[in-house]
Amino acid sequence: MNIKVDIWTDVMCPFCYIGKRNFEIALKQSGLAEQLDIHYKSFQLNPSFKSESPVKVYDYLAQTKGWTIEYSRQVHEHVSTMAASVGLTFNFDLAVVANSFDAHRLLQYAKTVQKADVLNEALFDAHFCQGINTGDHQELLRLALRSGLDAEATGRVLADNEFAAAVEEDMYEARLLGISGVPFFLFNCKYAVSGAQAPEVFLNALQKCIDAQASMPEAIQGGDNHF
Repeated sequence: MNIKVDIWTDVMCPFCYIGKRNFEIALKQSGLAEQLDIHYKSFQLNPSFKSESPVKVYDYLAQTKGWTIEYSRQVHEHVSTMAASVGLTFNFDLAVVANSFDAHRLLQYAKTVQKADVLNEALFDAHFCQGINTGDHQELLRLALRSGLDAEATGRVLADNEFAAAVEEDMYEARLLGISGVPFFLFNCKYAVSGAQAPEVFLNALQKCIDAQASMPEAIQGGDNHF
């Protein structure tokens, strides 16, 4: 049995990191981790964001949503509490908002060498826990090397705009599917989970995949292509 899981995510999204943890908890409980074919997909919450200097997350959301700084802090305290419930320590006092396009290009490269999950985790931790600017190429290079990526190839990706088309393709696919927010998990192109849901929700989606495959004719399950 093999279950394909497409995950649209943005490294600037705190709920994507929380959702990732809940999904991992579900995988551990299910015992199906070795049977999943996971594909990370690019998504940008704010693709037009540009800044010549670092912007703190409280200021950014106060400006874009019209919130007061105090209300922005209260919202982020709530998100931090959610993160803590799954073992994550968010530090929004340090978090720097950046355009995530280059990080997504790097993730697309990481997919080709089976390092996407490692790099994705490093990017989330860097942004939400360490306050690292993940739009800075030197920081991206450092995170890539720490994740086991090749230095020369990584430098070329960052310098030459490689994998930009792959990022755009993922976002185009998201639009076709009507995906307007992340995280978004799609199981076997059929069962969707949207948001940082509890592990039980992911377990339910996995069980639906198992039940659907169990009800398929044996020839189809085994991939019998004989006429």
